[in-house]
Amino acid sequence: MSDFESDLPSNDRELQEFMMIEQQKAKVHEQLHEFNEICWEKCIGKPSNKLDSATETCLTNCVDRFIDTSILITQRFAQILQKRN
Repeated sequence: MSDFESDLPSNDRELQEFMMIEQQKAKVHEQLHEFNEICWEKCIGKPSNKLDSATETCLTNCVDRFIDTSILITQRFAQILQKRN
C-alpha cells in the first residue's frame, strides 16, 4: 500500500470536517443576514437624512442582539468542536 493510500482515511476525515465547518459557517451567515434584514425592516420605516431617536434606539438594540447572537453562535461552535476532540 502506498503512502497516499494509507493517508486517505485521515485526509477524508479532514475533508469531511472542513466541509462541515464551512457548511456551518454558511448557515450562520445566512441566519445573520436574515436577522439583519428583519431588524432593518423593523427599525427603518422610510429612509431619511437623519435618524430619529426611536429609530436610533431600535438599531442600537438590533446591533446589541446581533452581537449577542454572534457570541452565542461562536460559543456553540466551540462546544461542538470540543466534543469532537
